[in-house]
Amino acid sequence: MTTTSKHPSHKVYAVTKGNKRSFWREIGAAWAHADGEGFSLKLDMLPINGAEIVIRKPKAEDGVGGAP
Repeated sequence: MTTTSKHPSHKVYAVTKGNKRSFWREIGAAWAHADGEGFSLKLDMLPINGAEIVIRKPKAEDGVGGAP
């Protein structure tokens, strides 16, 4: 497994849906494999409340990413 960079290419979030809005909590990072066929994940925590796990590219405006 070879990644393309030492810096993560994506952020990993746990998304919990509420009545009026969804709550995004960053739970880790992902690195794209050099062959473009997969990712390596580093999770700092796991959601235990049935949240969806979402992987997103970081937003350009804040340089390191954030919830959409």
